[in-house]
Amino acid sequence: MKKILIVNASYYKDITDELVKSSSIILKKNKYKISILTVPGVFEIPVAIKKNIKKFDAFIALGCVIKGNTPHFDLICKSIFNSISLLSITYNKPIGNGIITANNIKQAKERCGMIKSGKPNKGAEAANAVLSILNNGPKKI
Repeated sequence: MKKILIVNASYYKDITDELVKSSSIILKKNKYKISILTVPGVFEIPVAIKKNIKKFDAFIALGCVIKGNTPHFDLICKSIFNSISLLSITYNKPIGNGIITANNIKQAKERCGMIKSGKPNKGAEAANAVLSILNNGPKKI
C-alpha cells in the first residue's frame, strides 16, 4: 500500500483543517495510507518534506498565504513553490500543492470550501493531482 504524507501548515488552522479533511477523504477512498505532519507555517513545508522524503511515496503540501501590504507574500510564495517543485523533480516523488494563495480571507475561505463559491477545494485538487501521477503510467499504443 502506498503511503502519502500530508504536510499541513497550521497558521490559518480553520482554513487548513478543511484542506486536510477534503484531501484525506479522497486518499482514504482510494485506499492510500495517510500520515499527517503539522508545521507552523508554509515556509516549513519543504524542509518537512525533505526530512521524510524516503519514508513516503508522495506528499501533499497544504497551507494558506494571504497577501498583505508588503512584498512578503510574493517572496514566500515564490520560495515555497520553487522548493516544492525542486524536491519533487530531484527525488522523483509527486507533491501535490494545496497551498492557497489569496488576496484576502474571503478568497481563502472560498478555496477551502468554508464559503460556497463554486471554486474547487485546493486540498481535493492536490490529492487528485498526486493520485493522477501515482496511478498513471505510459500506455502502449
